[in-house]
Amino acid sequence: MKSGTAGPVAAITGIGVVAPNGIGADAFWKATQAGDSVLDRVTRQGCEHLPVRVAGEVRGFDPGSLVEEKFLVQTDRFSHYALAAADLALEHARLGRADYEDDPYAVGVVTAAGSGGGEFGQRELQRLWGQGPRFVGPYQSIAWFYAASTGQISIRRGFKGPCGVVASDEAGGLDAFAHAVRAIRQGSLAMLVGATEAPLAPYSVVCQVGYEGLSTGEDPERAYRPFTAKACGFVPAEGGAMFTVEDTAQAVRRGAPVRALLAGHAATFTPPGRPRDSDGLAHAIRGALREAGCAPEEVDVVFADALGTPEADAAEAAALREALGAYGAKVPVTAPKTGTGRAYCAAGTLDAAAAVLALEHGVVPPTPNVFDVCHDLDVVTGGARFAPLRTALVLSRGRMGSNAALVLRKGPESGA
Repeated sequence: MKSGTAGPVAAITGIGVVAPNGIGADAFWKATQAGDSVLDRVTRQGCEHLPVRVAGEVRGFDPGSLVEEKFLVQTDRFSHYALAAADLALEHARLGRADYEDDPYAVGVVTAAGSGGGEFGQRELQRLWGQGPRFVGPYQSIAWFYAASTGQISIRRGFKGPCGVVASDEAGGLDAFAHAVRAIRQGSLAMLVGATEAPLAPYSVVCQVGYEGLSTGEDPERAYRPFTAKACGFVPAEGGAMFTVEDTAQAVRRGAPVRALLAGHAATFTPPGRPRDSDGLAHAIRGALREAGCAPEEVDVVFADALGTPEADAAEAAALREALGAYGAKVPVTAPKTGTGRAYCAAGTLDAAAAVLALEHGVVPPTPNVFDVCHDLDVVTGGARFAPLRTALVLSRGRMGSNAALVLRKGPESGA
């Protein structure tokens, strides 16, 4: 995404969302703009006795109506979300098989995943322990694997171009965009990019219990309140988003909507166990702005990582001040995920989807359940804020030290 680099300019032309607050970009945006909070008590069977009480569950999702049976039986819930979201992203972009059937190697897939197929894996391991190896299905070898979604999307759609999986902790959702941009610059027609997660199966929840920063609050309205004096960690969530990314000129030629331009990205690493450190994230912000050729005061909205612990929130606020200077305290900051939960690798992709839609509509969505901000930030709370928006900065950090920043620019008016 480096500013001034020769080659195609990559654009988002399609958005597919499967989120706790809505399935499809329109439903997701309506709830996000309204500041709806859908956090609630965990209802998944087998999780009742576990310390994680509140989460963002995807409700009303019927995989059987969206994905063929032969793919459903081979995959976990996190891949069901990815397959459905990829369909929505392609439909949104009006990219059909006729657009690439002459060259299936021109379209690829890159996803990020952190938890993998825990539900599928747990079920098959229980069969192994309880009934023996003959009762374990053959797809156990692949369905749990974090690469499953990339593989199944490419197989189902016949995409034979560059495919990959990003393993960079929660920041991978944003890092996947950089891989897609590189593929476009190297000649790919289009890329399916994004992340989905399904971390609410019992085995997966047990794995999360030791995560520093995981909220065990029981009140959905108080369990996830970043940037406040009562911040007590983050609430996990499932779902995610997939995007169709194309060469802007190619998209315009075929009449596709140019939703937003992928202007800049940068990634850094902060040693684990140093939640107060702001240098890594600040460096990522500066790098992304530099690639985008964007001055700090050109940023119209920041979609915060919002981990929700006092130390991490203070570090993120400091990083914005370090990277943006005095403007860091003035730029509108939002974290819609406080109403849906933090979906690990998919959290950044859901924020990217919200950012694209915010640019299109000229609306900064609010930060649900957050009111008494205790940091020197202009966090948008209470209700949406209407303003002309041209540039959005999306931030993501992983628990193990990965940092990523993504700069999005509003698409051409003719493509909005």
